[in-house]
Amino acid sequence: MKEKSNVFLMQGNEACVHGALYAGCNFFAGYPITPSTEIAELLSRELPKRGGVFIQMEDEIGSLAAVLGASVAGAKAMTATSGPGFSLMQEHISYAYMAEIPAVIVDVMRGGPSTGLPTLPSQADIMQSRWGIHGDYYPVVLAPASVPESFLFTVRAFNLAETLFTPVILLLDEIIGHMREKIIIPPEQQVEVVSRPHPKVPDEWFYPYEITPSGISPRPSFGEGYRYNITGLTHDISGYPTSVPKEIKEKLDKLKRKILNKRDDISTYDAEFVDDAREIIVAIGSVSRVCRSVIRELRKKYRMKIGLFRPQVVFPFPEKAARELFKRVKKIFVAELNQGQLIYEVERLAPSSAKIYGINKYDGELITQEEIIDAIREAD
Repeated sequence: MKEKSNVFLMQGNEACVHGALYAGCNFFAGYPITPSTEIAELLSRELPKRGGVFIQMEDEIGSLAAVLGASVAGAKAMTATSGPGFSLMQEHISYAYMAEIPAVIVDVMRGGPSTGLPTLPSQADIMQSRWGIHGDYYPVVLAPASVPESFLFTVRAFNLAETLFTPVILLLDEIIGHMREKIIIPPEQQVEVVSRPHPKVPDEWFYPYEITPSGISPRPSFGEGYRYNITGLTHDISGYPTSVPKEIKEKLDKLKRKILNKRDDISTYDAEFVDDAREIIVAIGSVSRVCRSVIRELRKKYRMKIGLFRPQVVFPFPEKAARELFKRVKKIFVAELNQGQLIYEVERLAPSSAKIYGINKYDGELITQEEIIDAIREAD
């Protein structure tokens, strides 16, 4: 590509880095792990050039701990990992959720369980992103399906983390992380970038975890003149541990409300050929790219009325759109690189009149167009 042009050929992992820098990321702590390593490598070069901080930590537990500390001090902070490291981070994701600390966590999914298939693709962390922490939890999880989306979704992940005061997870599968595509990096300010809101009251009137209708309570960074306590224990509006039932319920309702109140704004999706569809495929990430070809082939060759529903945000799942679509179709096919995870959300939302089929592959290779077509045509 032309030097100094804003047109590039790059990997999804590299686009994720450019999205983070575009969003104002100025702190990264992580531990290199395949297939996310390029994110750490590129940020180790780029952040110092911009006055930011890069730290390679001793493990993924320490990585997210450092990210949360930096965020509390006012940084836009992120980490990147893959399945085994994502497992180690769960306790600190739980802490960030309870303490309402913005952070972005990128999980470039690979085959598991355990060490599994370090260099091969999978989508087997979907349910871990939803249920991995202990306690009630309402996560925000984005799943890009292209290199340009890896850029844009990273920017959006930072925006959501900053405005909702919560950790946000970005799920790439290995294929999206390592594939190369043309991408146009937009000029500064063309894509919205936001930062966390700050309180508008003096210190003596300030409550860091005030119960508000939106669930959002603006909070300053440490060192900006406001003093407040942070703890992973269930706490009152001042941030101090509480055993009062009313205050416990209010806190947990606040965490739930600030996500679900904005579900319709958060939960974006993409749909193709669904207006007349009698059958539908549900897929995310690299699998959804294969499914785009599948629905065109089935419509052209077999005259099937079939469409594609792709959640761009996996959690909170785009329930309103899904329910409306699912009640109009006879068959729903859920294609994914695992033994069946996304299908549970579909089963939860689909009416009993719709037949649901899982199309699963988990041998370390991407599912092919032919395999999906054969599975659909063989369905009763």
